[in-house]
Amino acid sequence: MGSSFFRASIMGLLPNDRDLTKPSETVELVVDASDYRVKVVDLVVRLDHFLVERINWRSRNSIQQLIREGFVLVDVPTPERPRGGGEPVVEKRPSRKLRHGSRVVVVIPDENRRQFSADAMGPIDVLFEDEEVLVLNKPPYVAVHPAGRYYSDTLIQRVHAHFKDEVNRGVMAPRLCHRLDRETSGIVLIAKRPAGHTQLRQQFENRSVRKSYQAIVCGVPIPSEGSIRSAIGSSRTSAVRLKMAVRVDGMESRTDYAVLEEVGSDQRRHALVRCDLFTGRQHQIRVHLAAQGHPLVGDKLYGPDEALFQRSLDGELSAADLKELEHERQALHNTLLAFESPASGPVEINCPLAPDLQAFLDARRGG
Repeated sequence: MGSSFFRASIMGLLPNDRDLTKPSETVELVVDASDYRVKVVDLVVRLDHFLVERINWRSRNSIQQLIREGFVLVDVPTPERPRGGGEPVVEKRPSRKLRHGSRVVVVIPDENRRQFSADAMGPIDVLFEDEEVLVLNKPPYVAVHPAGRYYSDTLIQRVHAHFKDEVNRGVMAPRLCHRLDRETSGIVLIAKRPAGHTQLRQQFENRSVRKSYQAIVCGVPIPSEGSIRSAIGSSRTSAVRLKMAVRVDGMESRTDYAVLEEVGSDQRRHALVRCDLFTGRQHQIRVHLAAQGHPLVGDKLYGPDEALFQRSLDGELSAADLKELEHERQALHNTLLAFESPASGPVEINCPLAPDLQAFLDARRGG
């Protein structure tokens, strides 16, 4: 099975007390039966196969070499100790069998630690800042936190690097208040301290935070505005574990939309659509619009063929694939966020459409 069929369960990579401005020396992973869609008692997976799906900074062959050279430690649970013995030991057999609950610790070789260091972090684009919050404009292709294949140069690591002195003095402990997909751009809210994080998270849970996105979709939705209230749950037909779908027995979901602009030729029309979120389900906008027959431009998972998603992860998208997608990434941008700052009171942030999406529209205007 391909790497898109799994979700890495990462522990120890982002503990609250770790300084993310310093190079990581280890990555700890936990084997979880839910990632494989099997019962706990049925899960058996080889160590090398497990790591191949989760490490993008080593090739398949070099992962086996990494194991044989003693860079991998394993703590396997037993009936007496379902959480393991607590002391991972070096495991040099790539074929070592792992079960649900097994902990795997990978020691990052020196040549790979550079990409985890503060010096390797990219910049941050600050839209708003006060004593308690930080609002950033996240560029596309940057993960918000370390997970799966993306361990380095994530948005939260960039924040730790940018505020290195404050973090080291203990006056800041930045935490994400919500998330955007790696390809999605736009507004991200970060709390500077735990108390503020708790207050802001409560606002999200109470649905008092206003969130608005802009998406470029294939075709033009009819009617031009409306409310999509289809329930969402895990897809039962997809081989991609993280894929969601409209399901009668899913979770309550609501997306209000309005067409802002139509572009393109009669043969291929597109629409710029404003989407206001009233719930925050995984991939909600992408699922709702695709279910209406208007998937996002560039969406590899909910667009023409979900096989594009796997080929993208493997770096194997062809010129024909990109032509079919029409854009390299999903055309989604978080344009508005309104919340109550613990320090400043009501705050409303607006963020113009990302340059690559604006360029897509400009190229098709007057078509």
